[in-house]
Amino acid sequence: MFKNLDFSGQEIRRGDFIRTDIALASGPVSRNSAIDLPDEDPPNLPPSTAFARAVVLVGMPGAGKTAIGRRLAARLGMPFRDADAEIESAAGMPITEIFARYGEPHFRDGERRVITRLLAGPPLVLATGGGAFADAATRDAIKRSGAVTLWLRCELATLLRRVAGREHRPMFLNADPAEVLQRLMAARHPFYAEADVTVQCTDESPEVTTRRVQEAVEHATTPRRLPVSLGEHGYDVVVGRGLLGRAGGLIAPVLPARRVVVVSDAAVAALHLPALRAGLEAAEIKVLAEIAVPPGESSKDFARLQDVLERMLAAGLDRRTTVVALGGGVVGDLAGFAAAVAMRGVPFVQVPTTLLAQVDSSVGGKTGVNLKAGKNLAGAFHQPRIVLADTDTLATLPPRELRAGYAEVAKHGLLQGALWDWCEAHGGAAVAGDGDALTHAVLESCRLKAAVVAADEREESAEGGRALLNLGHTFGHALEAECGFDGTLLHGEAVAVGLGLAASLSARLGHCSQEWPSRVIAHLAACGLPARIGDLPHRFTVDALMGRMAKDKKNRDGQMRFVLLRGPGDVFTSSEVPREAVTALLRDEGAAS
Repeated sequence: MFKNLDFSGQEIRRGDFIRTDIALASGPVSRNSAIDLPDEDPPNLPPSTAFARAVVLVGMPGAGKTAIGRRLAARLGMPFRDADAEIESAAGMPITEIFARYGEPHFRDGERRVITRLLAGPPLVLATGGGAFADAATRDAIKRSGAVTLWLRCELATLLRRVAGREHRPMFLNADPAEVLQRLMAARHPFYAEADVTVQCTDESPEVTTRRVQEAVEHATTPRRLPVSLGEHGYDVVVGRGLLGRAGGLIAPVLPARRVVVVSDAAVAALHLPALRAGLEAAEIKVLAEIAVPPGESSKDFARLQDVLERMLAAGLDRRTTVVALGGGVVGDLAGFAAAVAMRGVPFVQVPTTLLAQVDSSVGGKTGVNLKAGKNLAGAFHQPRIVLADTDTLATLPPRELRAGYAEVAKHGLLQGALWDWCEAHGGAAVAGDGDALTHAVLESCRLKAAVVAADEREESAEGGRALLNLGHTFGHALEAECGFDGTLLHGEAVAVGLGLAASLSARLGHCSQEWPSRVIAHLAACGLPARIGDLPHRFTVDALMGRMAKDKKNRDGQMRFVLLRGPGDVFTSSEVPREAVTALLRDEGAAS
């Protein structure tokens, strides 16, 4: 009896499936094939180079999953399976009867087992029933299999033409097909949007659609996911190309509700907000408000924070609404702090669009605004639900911004060791905009930062820990503050000078050889960054900089703490730094007495 049958393969094993075309002719007829495109035999084409991953087609009834899937399999030189046909053959009854006898939950459980079994074997093309990918457990199983998922998306008018004359099918019985399809589209499209690839289907021939699907599949790239392991507050950093257009499907699984407020700055919004908006809309995520702030560090203050909060609340933000930060470090810090304090905390998503934000500020949950006393002195730890680092956005950065972001990559190189060797070999390519070099820089920086944050989320380690990520920042923040956060000195530029100063201080105190300051400074200068105080257009005094550093967040019991290095990969924090050594260094590097 079906109720007790494990139709995941007890009677029909992986190597003993009946051919799908025979099953459709002699066995129960699957819902999928019965209302898909006309299904003449695919042409006898030589297959392309074997595709290394399974391909799972999802979409509405009538989208063409079986017809296109069979043709795609022939082109890729892979076997084709129809999940509905496999289920019916194993159960010995039509799916409509399974539903009638045992209900949808039982069917979905069996469907998931069938799909999981099929995807555990050699790569294949698999057409799924319309409701399969809308089931959370099945969707998760498909994603975990490593298959490429492709949504065949059709407009309502196209689907209606394809199902015309099929009103006898159970889902359309005594019902208006348009109403049925609209209801299913509203329920299922948000989940289909989580597919890796979307292909818009029209009334073109199946062969034309199949060619477009094949191109999309063969060019599909799976973004890399780096976990930030913080228990119930853990999340993924997703790195890849084209993520803005897929943002809805990528963030939907971690949202408590499909409502967001987007915070950006005017410059970034003009470039990237349309793509993000389209990506959110594809997953039926409602944007309650789009809030743009002026570009630059001056937006990180309490006045701007209050304005953002007021506009969020006026738009209808509640505790299940997510704040999405689209932009660089300023936007991420500001929007993240707003999310941390709005209604005592609402969900938060980071969509960094600058190199500096992708490699550093978007990961770790530090949020805040600046005070007159110094940078980021008011803030909160508020971890995002997910970070989407779309590396395509880096192509729109001005060269100066790209170079400034690279300073944080160099910092991570000094912290990690092997990455510093990569920096010296490939840093020039990264700042020149080489896509592969930038992707590597983002991935490795995020990998390092994720590990450090997981070990010391709130920077509470007595020695080392997350404080090590501030290498160069004690000096850098002081320089920024003295410039008034007016844009004349970018954060990354200040960090670059800070790295040179930290290396020089380390050498003066005997912690590293004299080779390292010159090596660090030479590399940063070669990448087009300022590396010494004298490289900056602003004039500084020793007293002013020392006063700023005395208020640094890392200080303890009134003592300044510095991050020092013995060499790449060997970095530590210390409070045992004579004040005279610091003042002498600043004076020698060009600060006035």
